[in-house]
This record gives sequence, C-alpha cells and structure tokens, in this order.
Amino acid sequence: MLATAEALATLLGAARPIDGTESIPTLEALNRVLSADVTSPLDVPPMNTSAMDGYAIRAADLAREGASRLPVSQRIPAGHAPTPLQPGTAARIFTGATVPPGADAVVMQEQTEAAGDQVTILHTPQAGEWITAQGADIRSGSVILPAGTRLSPQALGLAASVGCAQLEVRRRVKVAVFFTGDELTMPGEPLEPGAIYNSNRFTLRGLLAKLGCEITDYGIVADKLDATRATLREAAEAHDLILTCGGVSVGEEDHVKPAVEAEGRLSMWQIAMKPGKPLAFGAVRRAASRASAGASAPASAETFFIGLPGNPVSSFATFLLFVRPFVLSLAGARTVAPRALSLRADFTQSKADRRNEFLRARINETGGLDLFPNQSSAVLTSTVWGDGLIDNPPNHAISAGESVRFIPFSELLN
Repeated sequence: MLATAEALATLLGAARPIDGTESIPTLEALNRVLSADVTSPLDVPPMNTSAMDGYAIRAADLAREGASRLPVSQRIPAGHAPTPLQPGTAARIFTGATVPPGADAVVMQEQTEAAGDQVTILHTPQAGEWITAQGADIRSGSVILPAGTRLSPQALGLAASVGCAQLEVRRRVKVAVFFTGDELTMPGEPLEPGAIYNSNRFTLRGLLAKLGCEITDYGIVADKLDATRATLREAAEAHDLILTCGGVSVGEEDHVKPAVEAEGRLSMWQIAMKPGKPLAFGAVRRAASRASAGASAPASAETFFIGLPGNPVSSFATFLLFVRPFVLSLAGARTVAPRALSLRADFTQSKADRRNEFLRARINETGGLDLFPNQSSAVLTSTVWGDGLIDNPPNHAISAGESVRFIPFSELLN
C-alpha cells in the first residue's frame, strides 16, 4: 500500500491543466479558474478621494495654534467633479468623493463646527490626512489576479473594480460518474431486503458541483464486468475524468478494477489510510478521435480514472483528499492544497493504527478538538457533525493536550 503523501504525489504528477478556454461575464465567473492574468488598465482609486465625511482644506491656510474659521466654497458629494479649491476656503466633502485640486488634507466633520456658510476647524491636520491617494490600492498596468487563480467572490469584485466585464477562464472539467452495487437503491424507491439508499451519489455529485465540474451521471451500473466495461468505454469518449464509487476492492463482485485493467491501465491501487484504503487511479483508453467525439471533447488518447471505495465516509474522505486536488490541478488552479491548523486534542486515543488515519473531529468552545465517538467508515453522521479531519500519522496514539494536524472542512469543501 502507498503512503498518502506518495499517492497524492502520483495523482498530482499525472495531472496537467486541460486545454480549452472561454471568455465569460465576470458576474458568472465564480469558482472558475483564470486562464490569463488580469491586468489593471487604471489606477484604483482613479483620483485622490476623501476617506471621511468632512472638509477638504489647504493645511497652510490653517493657524498653527487654535481654531481656524473658513468660508465653505463648494459641496462635493461622491460621483461629482469638484472645482479647484479657492485659497483660504474649505470644501464640504463626503466619503469617496474626489478631493478638489489644491486641497491637501481632509478634516473629519467631528473635528469641525459648521455655522451657515462657514466652518470652524478644530484640528490642525497633516498634509495628506484622510486622503486616499490615486492608485493607493492598484496601479495601472499591475497584475491583480494571476492566471491559475480560482475566482472567489472578492476576486470577482477586484476584477470589477478595474472595469473587467469579461474574464478569460479555463473550460469546466468534464467528469463522468457512476456507482456500482446491486444493493443500491435511489431515495423514493422501495427499499428491498438487503438494499441500501445510494447516499454516495448525492454526496459526490454535490462535491463535484462545488468544484464547478461539468458532470455526466451514468447512475447505478449493475455488478457485472461487461456492464462496467461498457460504461467505462462510453464515459471515456468525451470526459477528462471518470469517477466511480464502489467495486474497487478484491471481492468476487468487485468488477471496477478488472474492468479498468481491461479497458486501460491502473497506476495505483490501495492506500495506507483509514478510512479509504481501496482507492484506484489510472486511465481508460479513448477509442473515438476528437473530431468524431465532437469539438468540445477533450483531446487525449485516454481519460483519467479514479475509483473511490463504496463506504460513505471512505468515499467522502478520499474525494476531499485526492479527487479535489486532482480536479483543481486539471482546472489549472495554482493552489490545490488545503491549509491545515495545529489544534489541541481534547481526547485520548490510545490505540494507534499502522495506517494514516483521518479522524472526524469538531472544534469545541475552548478551541480544542473533540472526537466523534464512532469512527467507522459507514457512519456518515460524523461528516455532518464534524468540522474537519485530524490527519493522524501511522502508528501514532493521541494523548489529550497534544497538538494535532487538523484540516477544516471549510478548506476541503472550498
């Protein structure tokens, strides 16, 4: 069995950003990956602006001691062009408004007393006080978002702040998904003896959707080698990745592994982790050419394959730890690794496992970690109860009070 770090390195070493880009409206670009740098065509702000409601003045016009009384020569709301400030006067100004030429400071209104068309300045400002200088945030010609950036809401706002109505992004990663197991039943159907509801279909489709993938769902495939091979062949023709769930172990009814070996290759199988040991990685040969499969089909001789275990927590954990960074790499993202925290364990786990354990835990009110009492790979409630996964090294027992490596779901589900 491969160590988790070695397995992840194998996947990421094989991943290459997919071909194909498109220009889309900035409003529709959330979670897409930039294919080109975004360079600002202007300074932000494009002029000197007031950081406060108050009065724009010349610092030299004020007496160095005591208060100064100045006539108010103009009123400047945000969005209105001012006239040059007349010497010896003040301009009433509002937050975000353009500072008039000639003014070199703003005095906030709390440090003034207004009476009619005059204002008494109760504070002697320094030059530049409460003025946001032109280009203080962004300089014209600077790269504000490099290629490979996965676009967050604030990144969209940044692009909009320099006038970008369209953004160049990579096309969506095309993922085919199917599930094996004659015991699987869809919610809404009668649950026959020995059957279970297919929770993995909902979890994995939701995870793929959060990554912005274009999903083709082949549903539940019968536990037969021929049926599995036929689905693999069909799925390979127009997708970047085939993702399966179940059937990758060594049982007589586990047909995914031999089917992939017959239709392509396996580069990796079984990882020294708990939960999630039977994870497979490889590729399926693509028979049709790009031209015959359609202009939008991926141009490659094969389609990547990842087979996840069937237990619900195992499939959830292996997706987050392996499929997520692999898909982000295919999408051309610059950052694919989740950030981890060092937090205090408020529990003791005296029994060490020879495999790398990923334990479901929750942050308590004192900032420590509580462990879900049942760490079985079938207990899906632990993934809703928990805030993330403790990455516990092989052969390591955990003592209360020690620091452990914790990967929040907020990182893994991003």
